[in-house]
Amino acid sequence: MAEEGVAAAPGAAAEKVIHTYPLIRHSDMSEEMRTEAMELSVTACEKFSQNNELAARMVKESMDKKFGPAFHVVVGESYGFEITYECTTICYMYFGGNQAICIWKCS
Repeated sequence: MAEEGVAAAPGAAAEKVIHTYPLIRHSDMSEEMRTEAMELSVTACEKFSQNNELAARMVKESMDKKFGPAFHVVVGESYGFEITYECTTICYMYFGGNQAICIWKCS
C-alpha cells in the first residue's frame, strides 16, 4: 500500500491544477454586478478561448448594456496594471488556471 503524503519520485511530472470556475482575487462590485461579471467572463472565455480580444469585447459590451457605459475589460495572461476606477466597479479574477480578467468602470 502506498502511504499518503509521500513525495513523488524525482523526475515525475508535477500535476497542474486547472480551475474550471472563476477565482475572484479582488472585487468591490455589488453582488448582482459581480455575479453578472463572473457569468459573462466564463461564457466569453469559453466561447472565445483562442481570442482574448473578442472575449473582452463581449464582456465589455454586455456590461455597458446592463450597467451603463464606460466599462473596460482586459483578458489575458501575464500582465500587470495600475488603473483609476469608480468605487464599487472593479473585479479582478482568474479563469481556467492562468487567464486573468479585469473589469472596471471609469468614465
